[in-house]
Amino acid sequence: MAYDAPAKIPVYVAYTLQPQNALGCFPRTNAFVADQSVPGGARPDDYAGTGYDKGHAAPDGDLSWSQQVEYESFLMTNMYPQHGSLNRGIWKLLETSVRGWTVQLNQPYTIFVGAMYNANDPTIGNGVVVPHGYYKLVINQATGQAAGWIFPHVKPYVNLGNDLTKFRAPVAQIQEYAGVKFALPPAAKEIAPGTEWPVDFGALTNAKRQKCGRAE
Repeated sequence: MAYDAPAKIPVYVAYTLQPQNALGCFPRTNAFVADQSVPGGARPDDYAGTGYDKGHAAPDGDLSWSQQVEYESFLMTNMYPQHGSLNRGIWKLLETSVRGWTVQLNQPYTIFVGAMYNANDPTIGNGVVVPHGYYKLVINQATGQAAGWIFPHVKPYVNLGNDLTKFRAPVAQIQEYAGVKFALPPAAKEIAPGTEWPVDFGALTNAKRQKCGRAE
């Protein structure tokens, strides 16, 4: 994690999702808590009454393979202010897709999640910046294939639909907008919009239910 302490949000969060960890069975705790390693950092009450979700950078669903890791996913250093229409909409769809790709292709993926923000963006609570855009860069570690997405954080609460191909963006553009140079594999190769990895959401739900013994 690269954390912007003055802005009280992550610059980006990076992690690798392994196939054996992609279908975790520990239930969601909603244990939002300030990160004690960052004095003066964001707190859950910074979001109270603002209308913004506390949106995960690294999603709880990718980190529920361990009780400790699941708890840590709710540290406020892993949170962004997000409209519910994004956080619970196409952003969630992409999070679920990443798990599907990892499980169904049985290959590890490295994910970079971050935000685009500047001094013109609004703040909530005690100075938590509300970014004007979010991005995700997904890399298949087995093949070197990579794909990136940029989502506008629009007002009012606009539903962005469910067509992920509409928000594909070149890695170079993401790096330019975010001001971050990502460590890509030497053999990384971007895939064209519309040629993303396949996922069967019904099969993913059934696999989770079979593994964890409960409905999802």
